[in-house]
Amino acid sequence: MTAKSSMPALLRLLRPEQWVKNLFVVIPAFFAARLSEVEVIHDVALGVIIFSLLASGIYCFNDWRDIEQDRQHPRKRFRPLASGAVSAQTGLLLAGGLTALAFMLAWYFLPDLWLVLALYLGINIFYSLGLKRVAILDVHLIALGFLLRVFAGGIVAQVPVSRWLIVLTFLLALILALSKRRGEFSNEAAGPASRPALKAYNLSFIDLSIVMLSGVTVVAYLMYTLSGEVIDRIGSPHIYFTTFFVLMGMLRYLQLTIVFAKTESPTRVLWTDLFLQLVLLGWITAFGYLLYVGK
Repeated sequence: MTAKSSMPALLRLLRPEQWVKNLFVVIPAFFAARLSEVEVIHDVALGVIIFSLLASGIYCFNDWRDIEQDRQHPRKRFRPLASGAVSAQTGLLLAGGLTALAFMLAWYFLPDLWLVLALYLGINIFYSLGLKRVAILDVHLIALGFLLRVFAGGIVAQVPVSRWLIVLTFLLALILALSKRRGEFSNEAAGPASRPALKAYNLSFIDLSIVMLSGVTVVAYLMYTLSGEVIDRIGSPHIYFTTFFVLMGMLRYLQLTIVFAKTESPTRVLWTDLFLQLVLLGWITAFGYLLYVGK
């Protein structure tokens, strides 16, 4: 590996495009209308950085574990470790270093975050070591990772995580995980052999599960917007209008998943699909107005 190619390869190994998932840490502060407070913004931003470092460490470890398997995959064989652009030893050292750095930052700045980070790390290690091979459990563990990010956000912003937020986050994360599995299953070049858990899935089961969860998620969101406790807390009876954006976003994501089979990487979809970006921006703007301006 030449010096010229080492930095881009190392950066790809860290998968910075996946850091967008760690914005789930921001959600509790957003819903609590505390993103106008400088101290909260500082702590939440630090929480996002810590989770991004830890996530990159886990990606390095996972790629190190899967080097041989990835070399047999039509696309994953180009990953830095599988292709040899970064040595296996360097990948393992990065995994340990980034993980240690994340825990040290948390210990110094946000010590209450340690337990959530430890749970997140433990779940992902066991997932990488073999639980990702167990169908249904695999997607639930992915969803639990998103939920832990939200709990972390509640800790750093010092706000309680409501039962509504727990339910909606977990449902949405399950949809994202199943959509990823569908994209992997639909990849004709790799097929179910690319991931052992896929042998226990088929397209009909995945599609039925995604549609079912999408319906439950929309109903749960609508119940949330009509809840008396939520209306009193936010100070507006008009929250249900934001369901318009949720429905559009959900239908667009189902279209990308089932019609176009483009959700093998949900983060790539978010980075590249303008329609979804505009819908998300519309929802944030509408909900943000009700939270911060329209009371």
